[in-house]
Amino acid sequence: MRVKLLSSLRRLAAMNPFIVDLAFGAAVAAITLTFMFSVGGAEAGYAERPLDAVGVALTLVANLVLAWRRRAPITVLAISCAAALVFHLAGYDSRFNEVAPLLALYTVASRWRPAVSLPCVLPMAAGWWHAAFLAPPDFAWPNILQVSIMVAVAWTFGNSTRMLVERNKQLAHLTGRLRQEQEDKARRAVTEERVRIARELHDVVAHHMSVIVLQAGLARYVFGTDPATARGALTTIADTGSEAMGEMRRLLSVLRIEANDDADGYDPAPGLQRLEQLVERVNSAGLPVKMSITGAVRPLPPGIDLCAYRIVQESLTNVLKHAGPATATVSLHYGAELELRVTDDGSGPAVTPEGDGHGLIGMRERVKLYGGTVTAASKPSGGFEVSVTLPLASPTVDDHPSESSSQ
Repeated sequence: MRVKLLSSLRRLAAMNPFIVDLAFGAAVAAITLTFMFSVGGAEAGYAERPLDAVGVALTLVANLVLAWRRRAPITVLAISCAAALVFHLAGYDSRFNEVAPLLALYTVASRWRPAVSLPCVLPMAAGWWHAAFLAPPDFAWPNILQVSIMVAVAWTFGNSTRMLVERNKQLAHLTGRLRQEQEDKARRAVTEERVRIARELHDVVAHHMSVIVLQAGLARYVFGTDPATARGALTTIADTGSEAMGEMRRLLSVLRIEANDDADGYDPAPGLQRLEQLVERVNSAGLPVKMSITGAVRPLPPGIDLCAYRIVQESLTNVLKHAGPATATVSLHYGAELELRVTDDGSGPAVTPEGDGHGLIGMRERVKLYGGTVTAASKPSGGFEVSVTLPLASPTVDDHPSESSSQ
């Protein structure tokens, strides 16, 4: 029952603070009048005039004005202090009508900074000191001390409330800014992830579809005259399509992975360990490829491994699409940096930096992510060259040449 009553009062205070303050002022006025009537009028040493209609009116004014304390706190303090001062100067009991000004002072301190609220303490304290001197002489100075302490406490509590409210507003503002920054960061992360996925899709689709298109054209050209070559081309198409489906399935599986899923069930991203398979597939598509690996071959970080593989894949795809009849060379060197170079001797149209397609843009984005460098330009002797360096951790063993080649 008590909980429901408090909850109802809180809702009422939130809906209409004026009604709550009016009820509070009326309650203070009623309690004050009850005590004033209970003392039986004038009491020796405290009052020279018994309570009458004027005294009741002044008491109602001093207390009921609290209903407007939230709307005009300084005005309410002035009216309440003036009514109490007139009440005391008229000779009524000096022990009453002091609570309302105290509450009004608390409201002023809770709404205004010290530059405004501190000057309001003086008239409030002066009224209370005047009432203290109207008491019997033996109680005058103890009353002044008590009054001074109560006024200081009221102002201190009010000012502390103001500081707490301001601090809460600042925290709410900072919380809003933090939430906005988190939302912006989440949107940037989504955008970056979309770009990464688009880059992966481009690398997968462009390479495999280029091989499939070339092999399909070859099979159609020799279908009636060279069935063996046509069957080989169709086999390459089937293998390439199967591999493309596998990589697409891996990428889509990563998109569907949940926080509590078992990541071991997903195929690993391709890396340089599959480079020979890539070279064989491009060879079967009609592009002779030479491969050279030097330095201390060692496992690479997954991100750099995938980056290097995709760069070789995209470079060979560009040779297939643009170089015409040509021979490509893939060179890798493991040292303090991974040096990767893909060249061709074709005569197809050169890809210039001003005309970068999605492939070269994707290369630069990948390499930039790992702090490397990439150059792509036509060679003076003909053909095209892509050169990439990717920083690596220091090798655990001394570099030594261990060349391997395939054609």
